[in-house]
Formats: sequence, C-alpha cells, structure tokens
Amino acid sequence: MRLLVGSVAGKRGVFAVDGEKAVDLSAAIPDIGSDLTGLIADAALMKQAEKAASGGATVDMADITPALPVTEPPTIICLGLNYTDHIKEGGYDIPDYPALFMRGRQSIMAAGEPMVRPSCSERLDYEAELMVIIGKGGRHIREDDALDHVFGYTVFNDGSVRDYQRKTHQWTPGKNFDQTGAIGPVVVTPDEVPPGASGLKIESRVGDEILQSSNTGNMIWSAASAISIISEYTTLQPGDHIALGTPPGVGHAKKPNPRWLRPGETVEVEIERIGICASPVVDESELAKQAAE
Repeated sequence: MRLLVGSVAGKRGVFAVDGEKAVDLSAAIPDIGSDLTGLIADAALMKQAEKAASGGATVDMADITPALPVTEPPTIICLGLNYTDHIKEGGYDIPDYPALFMRGRQSIMAAGEPMVRPSCSERLDYEAELMVIIGKGGRHIREDDALDHVFGYTVFNDGSVRDYQRKTHQWTPGKNFDQTGAIGPVVVTPDEVPPGASGLKIESRVGDEILQSSNTGNMIWSAASAISIISEYTTLQPGDHIALGTPPGVGHAKKPNPRWLRPGETVEVEIERIGICASPVVDESELAKQAAE
C-alpha cells in the first residue's frame, strides 16, 4: 500500500493513496488512529486496512495536508557517508563502518511544511535520502532477516547547516536545527518497491535545477545491513526511523561556489516509486514574523 498521514478539513487520519485519490482508512476503521503507529503495532489491523483501501469513499489528494507519518518517532537514526562519490566530494576517507548520528523530534517536519534557514547561518544544505520506518523491533538482527523488520519506506530531506556541522567532530548541531528535516509524505509498504528499496532513482532539485541524481543501489550499506549494524548496539523499536544517507551533489561541494538553499525556493526530493517530498524554504526571522501576526 501507499500510505499518507494528513488532514482534511482539520481532521487528521491515515489515507491509502491510489493516484490522485485516497481512502480515509481512519474513518473506515477508527482503531487505526491518526498516524501510522496503530498499523505498525498491529498486523491484524494492517490487514483490515488493506481490505478497506479497496472499497472506501475517496478524497482528492490535493485536499489532504500532509503530516508526519509517525507523530513521535521513538528514535531517528541517520547514516552519513553512504555513497562513495558523496564521501569523496566531502573530503572524507571511505569508512569501514557507517557514520551514525541522531536527530531530535524538533528537527523534523512533514513534507510541505517550511524548511527553516536559521538566523545564525546562510549555509542551509539539502540531502536527498531514503528513509526506513521500522515495523518489528529487535536486537542483534541478522542481515538476512532485517527486511522482515521494515514497515515501509519514505523520502527524507536531511537539511544540514554546514558551518555548524563542521564546528566539532560530532555532527549533532548542524543536523538538528529546528524544522530542517522533511519526511514523507507517502510511506510505501515493502511490496511496492524492490527488496530494500534498492535500485531506485533518487534526486533533489529546485525548479528545473537538478541538484543530485543517483540510485539507491549505489549505497554502501543497504537497508538490511544498516538495520543489522544498528541493532548490534541498540534495540530497535516499532516506529523507529533510519535515514540511509545522501548521494553526491550536495550544496557545500558544488564548484566553483557552494549552492545553499535560499528563502523563497522550494526544494524537492524524489525517489522513484515512492514519491516527492517538497519543502518551501523560509528564513527563521520571516517565520517568527508570520507567527506574531
């Protein structure tokens, strides 16, 4: 299924997407709730949802305002340096273990919501990424079994404030500015894509300007290997998010001049067979002004 969490006329629910139409699963089955948490936790509920998706009343996709697929993800773990050419453009050595960092809840937002350039920096960068949502938790998960733990795949834009990222050896500040990581809007179940969502075109752009263009098959660590590696040190929980790194073409590596995101632009990240995550870019001061009005 293709699932979307969002609101219609102020009421939030889970929708099954079919082209430009969607079925309100939460209206058909109230136990589903208002985000994907219920479906992730209950396989029987997921089967009911699959049946409801084929016969329910539809709404226009254009009438749905996207929300985060999981309102409060337990953990958001991100891989850096997972495409060889991106590693080279950043001046790093090829690692033998993935660079891992975490994002906090305040740093993420739904697709369609503004991506905020902070008032303290103009170096807001984009990163197109495939994101895994964990369905079945576990520890010490074998790579051969890892894809059985996936609920679905979605699109992530790992907006990064580069000067703050490089202030220390830890990337935490540059990766955790408020409202810089866009997720969604569509989550696809594993049957919608190749195993591990490998072999899919991944691209970022602003208007007609293509910023990044690659393929998820170029990742060093696949979805399965990332799940296995991460579960060596922590127990993965249902609803956890894992972002799988970005391909080459990021703004800070553009020659002869870096290409930072600017207020007024809309940055899009698209992954084949999953969807487009679009984010208008705003300056923090402008967002504060709008909130005060």
